[in-house]
Amino acid sequence: MNIKEKFGEKVKSLREAKGFSIEHLANISNIDRNYISDIEKGKRNVSLIIIEKLSIAFEINIQELFYYGE
Repeated sequence: MNIKEKFGEKVKSLREAKGFSIEHLANISNIDRNYISDIEKGKRNVSLIIIEKLSIAFEINIQELFYYGE
């Protein structure tokens, strides 16, 4: 599994743990819902700005987005 896929799985697991739909996450993060879907599928190489928006939306530290439990 590559880094984009790992990151996507992390975003999806955080989203589901918070009980957020993709639409809700899109609204609170100001990221297009299709873009979020592509992130979760491991199809996007996300920028630092997107990473920051996700961490704010999830109310977590940025580094938590990169902890994959390994």
